[in-house]
Amino acid sequence: MELRHLRCFVVVAEELHFARAAARLHIEQSPLSRIIKDLEYRLGVQLFERTTRRTRLTWAGTVLLEEARRIFAVVDQAKASVRGAATGYRGRLRVALSDGIPQSRLATLLAQSREQDPEVEICLYEVPSADQVRGLQDDLYDVGLTQSAKRIEGLVTIPVWQDPLVVALPARHQLLAYREIPLEEIAQHPLVLCEPQVCEGFWQQLQPLLGPIESRLIITERVPTLDLMMALVAAGYGLGFSSLARIAELNNPDVVTRPLAGGTLLTTSLVRRDVEPCEQLGRFINRVMRIDHDDAPPEVANLADGQVVEVRP
Repeated sequence: MELRHLRCFVVVAEELHFARAAARLHIEQSPLSRIIKDLEYRLGVQLFERTTRRTRLTWAGTVLLEEARRIFAVVDQAKASVRGAATGYRGRLRVALSDGIPQSRLATLLAQSREQDPEVEICLYEVPSADQVRGLQDDLYDVGLTQSAKRIEGLVTIPVWQDPLVVALPARHQLLAYREIPLEEIAQHPLVLCEPQVCEGFWQQLQPLLGPIESRLIITERVPTLDLMMALVAAGYGLGFSSLARIAELNNPDVVTRPLAGGTLLTTSLVRRDVEPCEQLGRFINRVMRIDHDDAPPEVANLADGQVVEVRP
């Protein structure tokens, strides 16, 4: 089985249409069909079910798609490691970011890492929370930062930052009369919410808060990014939610924030495999802990003094 065969398979699996897949691969449809048939022959399984109306993956094809993506991730990381070694790096940390990390914190973390560990290359990967978990379990990443509240066997979760949850409103909205917006008022207005699959960790923390009014929510849009949410809020499509730290960085004059009544905080956690971290990863974790240390919650306050609070399932 060759990598080029797997690449062709992945494109067909993503398109579920041989003509479109062939166009993406810049080859004719007939040789692409032969490549897929040859791959099926070599594996001894059927990967696609084809009819005159549609193409879909078999269960074996679904499994191969996940494995193929993992293989290409490893290949890409191997290439990056070689390039890093060629430019003088003597170590490498693979950091997965999910649910959006405030740019100010990320910039501080990267600057400190470059200053204190200049020979360690920091490779960042923006992925959904579910992909982060799989990547940590499969050793594709060394550490992750996420707002996911799930506890996963084999992974250690350490709360590191907390930020106020705020409601984003158009600059001339009637709810600006409130200093804190009551939950019941949220049910009276349309909402622009994040896609749960993209912002999974954030949604896990937001959903319980909206639970009492869930049946009455008016959701006009689901968006994949905070930038798009802010644009729609500014245009009057509805109210949005985010952390104060992230919205403040966008500095949109047409959007104003108010806290949700009750003073809710969003927690960002560091996640790693439940094994003793190597020295360079340990130093990276300590740097993460020290960012915002003065504003850290009580369970995190001792981390900067060398005491690690770990949450296991």
